[in-house]
This record gives sequence, C-alpha cells and structure tokens, in this order.
Amino acid sequence: MGGPLGAIIGRYPTAAGGDGDGQIGGGGGGAGGGSGIIRHNRKCRDLVFLVIFIAFWVAMIVNSSFGFNQGNPLRLTYGLDYKGNVCGNRHAKPDLRELMVRYWVNPNQVYLSGIENSQFNLADARSICLMECPVPSEDGLNWVCDYPEGDIRLPMDDWINRDYDYYEFLTSEMRNSSLQLQGPCYPVIFPSVNVYWSCQFIARASNVSLKHWQQMGGVNIDENIIIDKTIHRAINSPSPVLKRYVADVGKAWPVLIVCGGILPVFLSVIWLLMIRHFVAGMTWITVILFNALVISVTMFYYTKAGWIGNDALSVVIGEHDPYIHISGREINHIRAVAVLMTIVMIIAFLSSLAIIRRILIATSVLKVAAKVIGEVQALIIFPILPYVILAVFYMFWFSAALHLFSSGQILRNDCGGNCCSFDLKSNKINCDNCCGYRIHYTRNIGISILFHLFGCYWATQFIIACSSTVIAGSVASYYWARGEISQEIPFLPVFSSMKRLLRYSLGSVALGSLVVSIVEWVRFILEALRRRLRHSDPAPVTCTGKFMSSSSQCCLGCIDWIIKSVNRNAYIMIAITGKGFSKASAIATGLIMNNILRIGKVNVIGDVILYLGKLCVSLFCALFAFLMLDTHKYKSAHNKISSPLFPVLVTWGLGYIVATLFFAVVEMSIDTIILSFCQDAEEHQGTAQYAPPLLMETLDGQGEMQRLTQGS
Repeated sequence: MGGPLGAIIGRYPTAAGGDGDGQIGGGGGGAGGGSGIIRHNRKCRDLVFLVIFIAFWVAMIVNSSFGFNQGNPLRLTYGLDYKGNVCGNRHAKPDLRELMVRYWVNPNQVYLSGIENSQFNLADARSICLMECPVPSEDGLNWVCDYPEGDIRLPMDDWINRDYDYYEFLTSEMRNSSLQLQGPCYPVIFPSVNVYWSCQFIARASNVSLKHWQQMGGVNIDENIIIDKTIHRAINSPSPVLKRYVADVGKAWPVLIVCGGILPVFLSVIWLLMIRHFVAGMTWITVILFNALVISVTMFYYTKAGWIGNDALSVVIGEHDPYIHISGREINHIRAVAVLMTIVMIIAFLSSLAIIRRILIATSVLKVAAKVIGEVQALIIFPILPYVILAVFYMFWFSAALHLFSSGQILRNDCGGNCCSFDLKSNKINCDNCCGYRIHYTRNIGISILFHLFGCYWATQFIIACSSTVIAGSVASYYWARGEISQEIPFLPVFSSMKRLLRYSLGSVALGSLVVSIVEWVRFILEALRRRLRHSDPAPVTCTGKFMSSSSQCCLGCIDWIIKSVNRNAYIMIAITGKGFSKASAIATGLIMNNILRIGKVNVIGDVILYLGKLCVSLFCALFAFLMLDTHKYKSAHNKISSPLFPVLVTWGLGYIVATLFFAVVEMSIDTIILSFCQDAEEHQGTAQYAPPLLMETLDGQGEMQRLTQGS
C-alpha cells in the first residue's frame, strides 16, 4: 500500500553519481534493485518566513542598540543620590566609583516620608553615596557631610578618608544650618546597616550621640519605628526586587559561563558516550540520578530558606547590628520555590516508580540510537556548532537585556517643598530644585523588553530546530542504506544534511520555530492577565473559577506539547523530503496516526527517559551553581548577590537548552528511524525492508507487539 510519501519516498529510481547536495539513493529496495530516498528535486520553501526572520533580527539589533545607548546596568543595583547620580558611577560628578551605598542624611525627612497620607516621598529625601553605612560615635557625635564643593575645597579622597566629616571647616552660618538639619553636615544619630546597598536605619537612637546633638542646640529628631519601616518598605517593593534579580544575573556571569555553558556540554557529551558504550544501564542510571538531584536541589533551597541549618539567605552586607532581623521578598521567594521543589520531588519519585516496568522498552529504543551514533560518529560532535552559535547569541542577548532593563530616564520629582538644604555652590539655603530623582520607564521600554524576550525564545527555538533538522537528515541517510555505511551514503552525512538545510529549508525551520514561540507567548500573556485580574479583584475566587483557570492552563499546556511534538516530526520530514513546513507536518502526522499502536508506547517511554536525562544535566548545573554562589565572593562586597534564586534558575534554563542540543542526537535519531520505519512498512505491505535488525526486533517482534497492543 502506498503511504502518504508515495510520491516522494521509494518512487524515484536510483541514479548514478551524485548531485553535489549529499542526497542519496537507498539501495536494494525491491525487484528493481533500489529506489531513491532522499534524492529528488528540491526547491526553497517558506521563503516569506525566512524574510520575516531576517527582518526580525534587524529589529532585534536596532532594539538592542537602543538599550546599549540609553541603559546603565548600575541602576539595577545601586540607588540615586540627591543629584540624580547613580551610586558607583565613575562618570558622575563628583566621581562615585567607590561610593556604592546610598545613605539618607536627614532622619526627619525619612520619618516624614513614612507617615500615612504624607505628601513627601522617600525619593525626595536627601541622600548621598558612601563607601559604607555610618554608625554613631560611642563617646561623641559623628557627622556625615555633603559632597565637598564651593567654599569647601576638600578633595573627594580626603573627604572619604575623614569619614565624610568636615564639620570643623564650616562657617558659623553653615553650622547653624546643620543644626537645623539643613546641611551641609548632618548628625549620625541612628545606627544603620547595609541592606542591598542602601543604609537601613535601625529605629534605636544612640543615647550618647543624641545627647551631644541636643547640647549643641540641634532641632528635635523624630524617634519612631517608622524610620525603620519606611526604608525597609522602599527596598523590598516589587520593582527594586526585580531590578536586583536582573542585576544578580550580571554579577554572577562567571557562574552562568561555568555552570550554564561549559558544565552542561561536558555532562551531555559524557551522557552520549555512555549511551554509545553502556546503553543497557543508562536508563536505570538516569532515573536514579534524576531523583537524587531533585532531592539535592530541594535540600539546598531548604537551606537557603533557613529551614535547615543556619545558612539562611542574608540581605545584610558585612557586620550588622544584632538588634534587627531583616527579611525581604527574596526570602519569601526562596521559600516558595522550596515548597514547589518539594512537590516536584514527590511527583518525580512517584513517576519513577510508575515507569520502572517500561524501562526495558526504552532500553531497546536507545540501543537503536546508540548503533546510529556509532555508525555516524560525526553526530556526537556536531552539536558543538549550534552550541557555539547559541553561546555567542546569549552573550549578546544578556548584555543587551541588562541595558534595556536599565534604560529608563532619570527625571526630577515634583515634591512641592519640604526639602530645603544648604547649597555649597551658592553658599545659602536653597528650597528650589531640591526634590529627588527617579528612573522613569516609558511604555516603549516595556514593549522593547518584551520584544527582546520574545526574540530570545524564537532565536533559541530556531537554532534548536536547525540542529534537529540536520541530525534528522543524517540519520535518514543511515536508515535508508539498510543501517550500513555504504558508498551510497556521503562520507560526511552531517555536512551534507547541513548543506540541504541552508540551501532549501531555513524558511520552513523559521516557520516552525515561530509557531512554537507564538503559542508560548500566548500562554505567557494569558497567565500575566490572569494574575493581574486576580490581584485587581479583591473578591475571593470560587471553586468554579479555580477549576476554569486550571483547566485553561492545562489545555494550553497540552496544545503547546502537541505543537512541539508535531514540529519535531515535521523537521524530520523536511530533512527527508524537502517539503515545506505545513506539508511536512501533515505527512508526519499521517504516518504517526496510521502506526500509533505500533510506535506510541515505545516512543513515549524513550522520550520520558531522554527528558529525565536533560533534567539530570540541568539539575546538576543548578546544584553546582548553588555551590559556586555559596562562596565568599558572592556573599560580600560589590559582587554580593541579593538572592541565588534567579542565577540558579537561569543556569538551570541554560543547562537544559544546552542538554537539548546534545540530546537531540539521540532524540532525533529515535524519531527519524521510527518515522522511516513506518513509511518503510507502508511502502512494502507492512514489512519494513530497510530497517536494521535491532529495530526489527524492537518493533516487529511478536512479544513486543503484544505488549504494545495489550499494554501489559
């Protein structure tokens, strides 16, 4: 019976010689002595989508150039002083390269900003950048003075060496102004600790310092827990937390390179070599190792959440006062992920028990893939090429992302007064233009960030799809030569398959990756809308509402999984037939539906084991990232990260993507051989002629067929 590929596969007579494209003839297929399998006339497909992809890349470059031009990643970590300078910025005036900690010099302004219904905001309180948070004197009164300028002719280095104190150089007018908390010098009355590069006041005034202040005739200073809570609330609001998470990725770039780039390559190659030489035990090793890694990562989250041991996430840099325990959103996020990992751990263990009976089936399928890898040995090293391309892309993308997230405009607030201070340049108290600054993010910046995120996903899917298509073309060459390396197969089938992809099928791959990206982003947008509606509507969600929400998410997840599966099979048929994406999808779907009982369970179990293998690699990378981030380098000074959560999650994602590139060798080998087997059987009245003996034993044995059809 003629299958859906009747006009393509098995219908062309073998021609002598080659056409320079690496297209081959499958030998000995019938009475005629053979039939052409990949050899047929090809032409460029889906060119419109290739043009769209190229135009999209041009837009990505333009969008990124905007970020590089307008952004400053320092804004994600450090705050603004009263002049609108970013702390730590060497290009600021004055030079702030060593001054990275923001300190609010006027405690009464901090108090005023924390009063309910107050029109004064903390952003308008006078703040300067220091090297470290000041502490009250134990036997007198310390001062923190404004940046030296005007009549105060003191170099910045001397100002820093004097602990920011030049009170003794002030004129009587300046001293009277300082006693009114209008500067240029301000008393250090409250202890403070460095929390995410902002000096968090501790609402407990120093008795000694306060007594000296009162004896000097200083104005009354408000003492209240509001001083503590005001800064704490500003530091832990959602926007600063998100900025710190993004900044953490930039600070932890060595971890991303080692654990998200180098380590997964090493582990993936080791896994492929073990599949090649030790396939019988790899399924059991993968399942056991997966469960061990899930448990290990879960325990690390428990440790960072403070539920195990005393290694809870610390938001304080350096020594701190034991009077206060500071807990922010980062701790809550760590604890939420710890609970989620507990659920994943339980599900993983129960799922492992459920598939134990089917592991032998997966072993049989992996043996077929191992034989292919052994024969077409270039497949083991081929993923290095897309990996290098992806690595270069990610270095560019992460750099552009940091600049886009920090590309807002620095604008002065409109505070309406209450911020008078002594201006050293004009040598008088100034109540005009004394409001603070803010970073203003326009709607266009938000759209640019979303566009940049979408571009990352589409480019990743495109590179993975190209890699999969090349692998599929190489494996198809192996299958249709009766599982033997012969003269009819090109000497380097991988490069021949790559040439066919670049010459004919890039548009089809661009279309397939675009479809997956759009579906993923529809899910993302709907989930974001659902969360916003839930927060905007204070009414409790009914059981029906929860059921509808869960059902819709489940349906979207199933659609996404189906599309990814169809795409993978479509790439196989594109590699074999040279058809466009839509036609190749229809052909692949028809083959699978006609042979669902024959291949369904075998393919599913094999995919599960490969999925667990990719999770093993990515979880090991996440575990190693935890260990690297737990060192002194990332717990102190400028490299301190606010939370290991985001760098670990990014490392896990990078590890999974890299593992996907390498595991596609096995994954696409299995799928390509199974699809080729189905067509081979349809072309030859139910009995495959080109299938290697090992595959025949796996799929056509009576015992195996009985297990597949009866599910025993």
